[in-house]
Amino acid sequence: QKYLCSNCNNILKKALQTLCGHRYCSACLSWIVRNNKNAICQKCKDEDPSTLSEASLLAEEKAFGDAAINKEISELKVHCVTLGCSWSGIMKNFEEHQSLCEYALIPCHTGCGHMVMRKKLADHLENGCVNNVTTCQKCKRSLSSSEYQVNKRIPFNWYWIIFFSFFFFFQQNRSAPLISKDGCRFSEVGCSFRGSKEKIKEHEKTAVGAHMLLLLQHIKQLKANLCTAAKAANGSIPKSELNLENKLHVFENIVAVLNKEVETSHLEITAFRRQSELDQNIIRGLELKIAELHRCLTQKDAGLSSLHKSLLFSEQASYDGVFLWKITDVGRKLQDSVTGRTVSLYSPAFYTAKYGYKVCLRVYLNGDGTGKGTHVSLFFVVMRGDYDALLPWPFRHKVTFMLLDQNNREHIIDAFRPDLSSASFQRPVNDMNVASGCPMFLPLSKLQSPKYAYVKEDTLFLKCIIETN
Repeated sequence: QKYLCSNCNNILKKALQTLCGHRYCSACLSWIVRNNKNAICQKCKDEDPSTLSEASLLAEEKAFGDAAINKEISELKVHCVTLGCSWSGIMKNFEEHQSLCEYALIPCHTGCGHMVMRKKLADHLENGCVNNVTTCQKCKRSLSSSEYQVNKRIPFNWYWIIFFSFFFFFQQNRSAPLISKDGCRFSEVGCSFRGSKEKIKEHEKTAVGAHMLLLLQHIKQLKANLCTAAKAANGSIPKSELNLENKLHVFENIVAVLNKEVETSHLEITAFRRQSELDQNIIRGLELKIAELHRCLTQKDAGLSSLHKSLLFSEQASYDGVFLWKITDVGRKLQDSVTGRTVSLYSPAFYTAKYGYKVCLRVYLNGDGTGKGTHVSLFFVVMRGDYDALLPWPFRHKVTFMLLDQNNREHIIDAFRPDLSSASFQRPVNDMNVASGCPMFLPLSKLQSPKYAYVKEDTLFLKCIIETN
């Protein structure tokens, strides 16, 4: 569930986390903010409408990139669900596969309205696309793309000659069928290729030059046979046979020209493929550079976020042992404490002096220990500081807690002196010691009572005073 966008409910793409803790696709959050004034997080509405607060307001500038979730998502194992495709891999490679999947249905780019499997697009354009036609300026016929390329290259007055050439060839061999189940149509002139219908079709597309050469040799052989037969019969070549010989000579020239064009086209295709491979290598290199730049940006975003938090803590820190902690969204945070979503809250760090002890407060709005479910529990935490080596230990200063009545009538005050034998007040070896303080600081009934103003406009103020004399 944590990998799904709070808006589109699909896998997160460039995940952003909002102030309320929910995650959105970068594009989804941008769309919501652009199309809705003062947009509210839908997840917050669904979970508990009564806890909506300022943090639930969506704004792109207040959201930050969730690099950890993005990394987890990029390594998820996935497979292509397109019928017929067996690809599987990890999520970061899936987008590239989608753009190459041969089984994916894509719209024909001519606008004919057909959805075609990617690997069959070329065949569709050649044989089935109603929009892929061109009007020949010479003969005014509507031709398919492949027909037009041939029509454009060969002078129109040669068409009858080429037609007669192939007609002559098929007439000479009409006694035997040219198309068999497993043989090339040019088997009659020497092509030995055999295979399935699909393979034969592919072979005939790619072996045009070879077939032209076989046809040329066949015509030469017919010419030789005709000349031999005529000489044997009459001792000389009749005029009709001489005409036929001239025609055969013309056919030979035509086939030679076509063969040269096929070879030229083959060279052009080879050069195009080589250039395409070079372009693909350049694209892959650029993609790697983009990925590296994205990784650097993610790291810098994380660094900026950390610096921003440090700056906020520095702005809120005090250095005289007196600290005033403003807690907003009390209703939602109390509910989170009851449900266990966020059991306790830590205050920003503050200090007893410029180079003194580093400490903070920890509050359980729904209580802890003996006060759980009945009281607000408030604790004092000694933290590891930069100047601990120069300070006397254990910590022995009196600590006073205050919950301020915002009508200035009846503040809640409690105080304690540290137990010098407790580990809570020894020099810290970790980031912070075990908290110590007042588990039954204030009854919950009193906190929420309308008689008092401890919570006003969903905000309360806690004050801590450390005697430093």
